[in-house]
Amino acid sequence: MLNLSILLEESARKYPDRDALVLGPTRLTYSQVDGAANQVANLLVDRGIEPGDKVALMSPNVPYFSIVYYGILKAGAVVVPLNVLLKGREVAYHLDDSDAKALFAFQGTEELPIGTEAKAGFDQVETCGEFFVITGDPAAPSPIEGTETLGQGMANQPPTFETVPTDEDDTAVILYTSGTTGQPKGAELRHRNMRDNALISKELFGCDENRPDTYLCVLPLFHSFGQTVIQNGGFAFGGTVVMLPRFEPVPAIEAMLTESVTVFAGVPTMYWGLLGALEEDTDVRTLAKNLRIAIAGGSALPVEVHQEVEKRFGVSIAEGYGLSETSPVASFAPYGEPPRPGSIGKPIPGVEMKLTKPGSWAEIEWSPDAIGEIAIKGHNVMKGYYKRREATAEVVDEQGWFRTGDLARRDEDGFYYIVDRSKDLIIRGGFNVYPREVEEVLMTHPDVSLAAVIGVPHDSHGEEIKAFVIRQPGSSLTTDELVAWAKGEMASYKYPRIVEFVPSLPMTATGKILKRELAGGTTE
Repeated sequence: MLNLSILLEESARKYPDRDALVLGPTRLTYSQVDGAANQVANLLVDRGIEPGDKVALMSPNVPYFSIVYYGILKAGAVVVPLNVLLKGREVAYHLDDSDAKALFAFQGTEELPIGTEAKAGFDQVETCGEFFVITGDPAAPSPIEGTETLGQGMANQPPTFETVPTDEDDTAVILYTSGTTGQPKGAELRHRNMRDNALISKELFGCDENRPDTYLCVLPLFHSFGQTVIQNGGFAFGGTVVMLPRFEPVPAIEAMLTESVTVFAGVPTMYWGLLGALEEDTDVRTLAKNLRIAIAGGSALPVEVHQEVEKRFGVSIAEGYGLSETSPVASFAPYGEPPRPGSIGKPIPGVEMKLTKPGSWAEIEWSPDAIGEIAIKGHNVMKGYYKRREATAEVVDEQGWFRTGDLARRDEDGFYYIVDRSKDLIIRGGFNVYPREVEEVLMTHPDVSLAAVIGVPHDSHGEEIKAFVIRQPGSSLTTDELVAWAKGEMASYKYPRIVEFVPSLPMTATGKILKRELAGGTTE
């Protein structure tokens, strides 16, 4: 029997007075976090949540994310983390698709009204019966009329709870992802998937509970990278997780100095931002002295950025690779060895990787220049896509190999190098954007006849989203009007900033849009 919440519970037992979570002046010990998570578990049980039920969580990087996350697990339920940038219609889709019975949502600022959008989605789904607003001050009244705050719900709940036993193969977390077509799909991750991927931090990053690390948490916790590597990995070894609700370079550097951060993990654009924020009076020497390891993932790290970070911060970046479907870490640079810029490392212990003929399971014959699709097998591979057997069978075979859709080569020492991403996937600032989903929303506009979406190079975001649009006959729709409309219909990382109106789109004989020609700028 195994419940992922054991990562918190064991550290709370061993190190009750050690700081677990830090956000500005707020410092919570392991004992306090565990006690608050027990209150959440008691609340859920009181409201009828049963083992195996799905509970959604929509929150930025604040202590209540971890408290609610582990409280859901303690109750034997399944955590469904949702992106805080989702709009009401998108929230409703995720709640309905996951069969969520309850939703916890943080009420953000006017610029990021997380709770308001969450409530709008909640109201569209009859099967989701409980809604709790997370407020910064647990004693504050609900800012959303007619709703209950988490503080109110926890008020009379005891800080003790007997964790519901779950099997290691039971689903612990459903992380929403997608291919390049169709709606987002929920990747079901077992308790053992998540536990083993967190515990592997000892070998990958040199973590040691006898020398506890301090982690800067700037990666969003609703995403698998931050959730596993920072939160679960940090808790597994009694570390202190310093939270920032959103990544901003200057506050990140200040937090690294103030809290003596030893572990930093980020996507390439974050490293780019840190380099740009360094001032002449920045105490880089102290920062570099404290920083034990820097970790990169999410997309390919430019070699120039890697070299500049090493030069300025005095620390090499260890790169890895993974997906939501692999919990997420699948490969990583061997700890203690000189880095190989551009490489995603080798398969982590207990995981196998191979290169196959794209779109098939047949392994290719290796040579230094051979390029194939990465396939992964091991303790990290998901159970499958929730309620989607056919979609699961397309990417996971009977032997447990998961086909990623990413192309790579492998050198003679077994190090992998990503050559290209999935055919149409866009990665904007570390977030996956799926063109089909954006196209389908754009085509709900009455003046849009057809749309094709691609990624174009961008200095700071890696890629920007561009839409090629054919207007309805007689329409005078402008670029500004369509961009403004799309901003209200999609999360901020999804909507296209660049729109080009075209009279036609290049297509194959079967009607498939040739996006490679669009990327080459061959349209009028």
